[in-house]
Amino acid sequence: MIDLYFWPTPNGWKVSIALEEMELPYKTHLINIGQGDQFDPEFLKIAPNNRMPAIVDPNGPGGTPVSVFESGAILMYLARKTGRFYGETERDRIAVEEWLMWQMGGIGPMAGQAHHFLKYAPQLDPPQDLPYPKDRYRAEVGRLYGVLDRRLAENEYVAGNFYSIADMSIWGWASLWEGQQQVLENKPHFTRWLETVSSRRGVHAGRALHAELRGDHRDRQSQGVLFKR
Repeated sequence: MIDLYFWPTPNGWKVSIALEEMELPYKTHLINIGQGDQFDPEFLKIAPNNRMPAIVDPNGPGGTPVSVFESGAILMYLARKTGRFYGETERDRIAVEEWLMWQMGGIGPMAGQAHHFLKYAPQLDPPQDLPYPKDRYRAEVGRLYGVLDRRLAENEYVAGNFYSIADMSIWGWASLWEGQQQVLENKPHFTRWLETVSSRRGVHAGRALHAELRGDHRDRQSQGVLFKR
């Protein structure tokens, strides 16, 4: 049974969705990022960058335990371990890795900054309602979703005509398009893909994991932990 260190965020969903899709048994250990659990010395042994998610697989390479941090690295590890959702050919795997890196270097950071400046910064004490970063990150997320829409005009899924860990990595952030102040009317292929992926049982189950704990981090304690450390 894999140990999953998790909190219900878009990055956390990547791994909970993958575990559900791959039908791997797992035990959840909650890392309350609003209370600072990510700075616990024991967790830092697993995830030295003080970020969740992370996993420990007791049956790692050679049959010995292994810990993995960084959501993209976890997805690739689990896909290799199970032989699932990584494509069938080397060209497939190249495409999967391209779009996985695109998410990790683009959609994740840019959508995260959009959420911060559009939603959280105006609630800080004192408020930080800053037009320039709001406009910048809103526009960059829109550009990236345009890239994704054009890609999906030619393929059913992001890496090709097969569902992969690249879709799992992107979906969590993309599903929060409203909070990033985006529109879907001009992105029909992106919209179709969102609906298709959202309908998957594994995606639904992974997204529902401890969904009741998902908060808006508007209290001062959470803000101090998340934004000032």
